[in-house]
Amino acid sequence: MRGMAWRDGLLVRPTVAYEEADDLARDPSVVLWLDLVEPTPEEMRTLADHLGLHATIVEDVLAPHERPKFVRASDHEFFMTYAVRLDGGDSPRQLLSSRISGLVLPHALLTIRADESFDMDEVVRRWNDDPGLLATGTGALLHGLLDTVVDEHFATIQELDDAIEDLEDALFEGGRTTHEFVRQIYGLRKDLVRLRRVVLPMREVVSGVLRHRLGENPALARSYEDLYDHVLRAAEWTESLRDMVTTLFETNLSLQDIQLNQVMRKLAAWAAIIAVPTAVTGWFGQNIPYVGFGRPLGVWMSVAIILGAAGGLWLLFRRLDWL
Repeated sequence: MRGMAWRDGLLVRPTVAYEEADDLARDPSVVLWLDLVEPTPEEMRTLADHLGLHATIVEDVLAPHERPKFVRASDHEFFMTYAVRLDGGDSPRQLLSSRISGLVLPHALLTIRADESFDMDEVVRRWNDDPGLLATGTGALLHGLLDTVVDEHFATIQELDDAIEDLEDALFEGGRTTHEFVRQIYGLRKDLVRLRRVVLPMREVVSGVLRHRLGENPALARSYEDLYDHVLRAAEWTESLRDMVTTLFETNLSLQDIQLNQVMRKLAAWAAIIAVPTAVTGWFGQNIPYVGFGRPLGVWMSVAIILGAAGGLWLLFRRLDWL
């Protein structure tokens, strides 16, 4: 367990032992933060009994695929959110998420993380950079955490936007195979679906916090309003990226249809050209006399008809851009 304590916005305890947490949490002049990483079910049940939490909160914390939410009880607030990032591997990169749950008590914030992938040091840095806001209480701690999470959402959305632009350029440059292109489109579409499930519910989380903390402190309320605006922008950006991926997929299908149509026209044009000598040789191969029958003139006449008709059809199809 990791912990810190502040008094009047200034850090007074850079580390907090487990035995000291109860006394510090009861001190109204102290703002306390405790952080648990990968707690076991037994540890969560012990914590719930100690704090008087409902069993559903323990279930939400331990469940792997819970939706982001904000729940207010009589003596505490519970929230759940997800930090997201793209892995550092080669293309196609995959979207990774890290669940962050928390309890907001009158003088303490308890965060519960599923893993170590989220950078809590960045959150702590933001808390210490604004002691004036931190002096307002646990609402400032919660704001700093949610603000960092939303900033990571923006960074991930920007990376996905750049990846979509690269695919748009590749679509018209023709530098990738169709199979590779479709695979990357589907990968982006899958990531956007997962990102949408994380980003869109954040509107409810931040608005829930904002409703209950609107009258506490004007500076804190403005910070939450600004955070809510960022959440709305992230949600709108995610929706626009989903539309762009859909358009990209449809455009790829349209270009494939155009290419298929061009191939079919070429096949039809060559079939028509080949049909001319077939018809002429079939006509001159009949068993009745015709002009030039049995004479060299007949041979040259058939050759001239074949070349003239075939050449005329070739010029016609070239003019129609079929060849």
